[in-house]
Amino acid sequence: MHLSTRPILRRAALAGAALLAATAAMPQAAAAAADDRIPVGGGGLSAVIRYTENGIPHILARDYAQLGFGTGWAQAADQVCVLADGFVTVAGERSRWFGADAAPDFSLSSAAKNLSSDLYFKGVRESGTVEKLLATPAPAGPTKDLKELMRGWAAGYNAWLAQNKVTDPACKGAGWVRPVTTADVAARGFAVSVLGGQGRGVDGITSAQPPGTAGTTGAAGVPGAASAAAAPEGADPATAAEAARAFFDTGRYDMGSNAVAFAGSTTASGRGLLLGNPHYPWQGGRRFWQFQQTIPGELNVSGASLLGTAVVNIGFNEKVAWSHTVATGTPVNLHQLALDPADPTAYLVDGKPERMTRRTVTVPVAGGDPVTRTQWWTRYGPVVSDLGAGLPLPWTAQTAYALNDPNAANLRGSDTALAMGRARSVAGIQEALKRTQGLPWVNTVAADSAGGTLFTQTQVLPRITDELAARCSTPLGRATYPASGLAVLDGSRGDCAIGSDPDAVQPGVFGPGKAPTLQGAPYAENSNDSAWLANADRPLTGYERIWGTVATPRSVRTRGAVEDVSAMAAKGRLTVADLQKQQFANRAPAGDLAAADAAKACTALPGGTATASDGRTVDVSAACGVLAGWDRTTDSASRGALLFDRFWRRLTASTPARDLWLVPFSAADPVRTPRTLNPAAPGIGRALADAVAELKAAGIALDAPLGEHQFVLRGGRKLPVGGGTEALGVWNKIEAPWNAAAGGYPEVVHGSSHIQAVGWDGGRCPVARTLLTYSQSSNPLSPYYADQTRLYSEERWVTARFCERDILTSPKLKVVPVRERR
Repeated sequence: MHLSTRPILRRAALAGAALLAATAAMPQAAAAAADDRIPVGGGGLSAVIRYTENGIPHILARDYAQLGFGTGWAQAADQVCVLADGFVTVAGERSRWFGADAAPDFSLSSAAKNLSSDLYFKGVRESGTVEKLLATPAPAGPTKDLKELMRGWAAGYNAWLAQNKVTDPACKGAGWVRPVTTADVAARGFAVSVLGGQGRGVDGITSAQPPGTAGTTGAAGVPGAASAAAAPEGADPATAAEAARAFFDTGRYDMGSNAVAFAGSTTASGRGLLLGNPHYPWQGGRRFWQFQQTIPGELNVSGASLLGTAVVNIGFNEKVAWSHTVATGTPVNLHQLALDPADPTAYLVDGKPERMTRRTVTVPVAGGDPVTRTQWWTRYGPVVSDLGAGLPLPWTAQTAYALNDPNAANLRGSDTALAMGRARSVAGIQEALKRTQGLPWVNTVAADSAGGTLFTQTQVLPRITDELAARCSTPLGRATYPASGLAVLDGSRGDCAIGSDPDAVQPGVFGPGKAPTLQGAPYAENSNDSAWLANADRPLTGYERIWGTVATPRSVRTRGAVEDVSAMAAKGRLTVADLQKQQFANRAPAGDLAAADAAKACTALPGGTATASDGRTVDVSAACGVLAGWDRTTDSASRGALLFDRFWRRLTASTPARDLWLVPFSAADPVRTPRTLNPAAPGIGRALADAVAELKAAGIALDAPLGEHQFVLRGGRKLPVGGGTEALGVWNKIEAPWNAAAGGYPEVVHGSSHIQAVGWDGGRCPVARTLLTYSQSSNPLSPYYADQTRLYSEERWVTARFCERDILTSPKLKVVPVRERR
């Protein structure tokens, strides 16, 4: 429904608010009784959606089911195709609709092909895993409020489908766009929970087969999986250690983030400040979506949700703001199994055999016969054949490996988000984390209106202590645990079982009392390194290796971030405007460390030439002045940024840190070391020659402005994009595949996403500026497909409308009452 005149809009909004407030004030028993008469998906749920600038919905409802309804409706309106695609994934039907060999978008698992994705997710559904978690009483299972939100979300999504035509070309008329159930919504939440664990091991879980078996059958004799008897030997310890380190290296993920909280002692108002800058994919099912949720007198929170989620995952209310960063905690461990000599599908624990559980799954395939394959599960979790190509875990007649992922029993993540949305302080945030314990793979950084700050790594991790790892690690584990936090325990010994902490709501995980935590610091910052330097003046130590490292080199992004935020804190009198400046400062710490020295090394090359990787001699003399004159930023107008970027990627990919720097890393000076580029480092000349040759071949000037060659196309318009890659250490991280034929970096794949700068000035409303870099809708026909992307290109922000008066005075206000049709 679209109301046509502004006075009517105002009256409708005010009347809706008054009505819902009155409803919310009804006795709880009466409200519950009314809900009980509403059949699931059968009609009766309703909400009011008030849209303001940039298509941001402010959802007003009288209870959690109605709030979920409005949220599901509004998400569907913006993202129906992306959402529907994700529901096909968790139903295990990608092969049916898109073919077995096609690749998923990797938003809900790392499965390389649709078939392995389907085998895993269909197995999850057929085993009743999600339904069992839904039935688990809180606090180990989801609360009633969350279950009502999910029920309402499914009903809202379905109502939108029933009452609207899909216009997005990505799924218009597609048979796979279908209604969903509460279990579907929960299954999507489960997939997000195990993204760092089982979700990263899907290919290894679905391909693991006993020696001498095929494991796959089909009506037309579909070839089976390769026999594990023919599998390669496991990696040697040194190789395994490096492979595990790379597999769990947060710097290599397509998710990351920066976040910083400033205490009142550093701000102009004496109140806290928070800058959140998550780095997430720009396309697909892990996009954020921006909105506000209000139940008068109960909940009022604004921020962003991962698609398919019914809660605000990162955001703020009138008293506190928070963001998350991907944590270094290793969310899984392995158990090495000693197999029964008479049966490779049975394993020994204290000398007694236990049979594995068979999970046989059949997947329909477009244009072909169904595929059936058996997965094998143990008391520890599924048998897995590898963790990435570099870490094979072959199933032999003597040994197999089982993957323990405690987040496979965790459907509490949205309860944590909901509890944080209701918090009134950083102490309330910490209490919410302790009570719900639902965050699977992220840290939390928060600030409040009283001037408090918090960093905590309260996440769900297997309870692997250093003592347990020392006592029970297999030879493989003795290599992988120090390198990556991946423990490989002796599964044949009962005394090597993972214990529990008394403050943990779930067996086999650390309680929140063991999480690295920093409270009340002048600043608390994280850029995906471990908790150690959340504040460089107050290092955190004493935690188990599985949480992360201490006294080890930090990423260039962490080093640059700590330099920036510590200088800001020392300067003091900070405001939200200072947070905005930091977001778009686009300083390249790697440039500050190395550009001048690289320019000197360039001028020292004999004859101004260097030898490229292909043996050609390349004149690099023009590059020397460009590198020397570069302003060390990745602003769109910056000249020399592109040349340094292409040079630096090559150099760091081929040159170990020990050969790159003259001053090595020192744990006593971790922010400033290593430093001073080694002019004799092998590869400097080659990297220069390759970068210069590459740009010339592409017809790109060495001093071309970055934005001419780092951009996105929206509606046929080229939008320059500032920011830079992980290798450069830029806060405003942008990752884009190189495509010389298309002009350089013609599309962003992941990086800065839902950005929020939040503070308080003593008034009733928070002071907040936000930006959703890729905009609210994936539908190219939507007016909200590229509007915020244009703002991002221009380094402009959205002024958040949080309080009622701000929402109701929006010049773009559109009030949309939505309800189910009986």
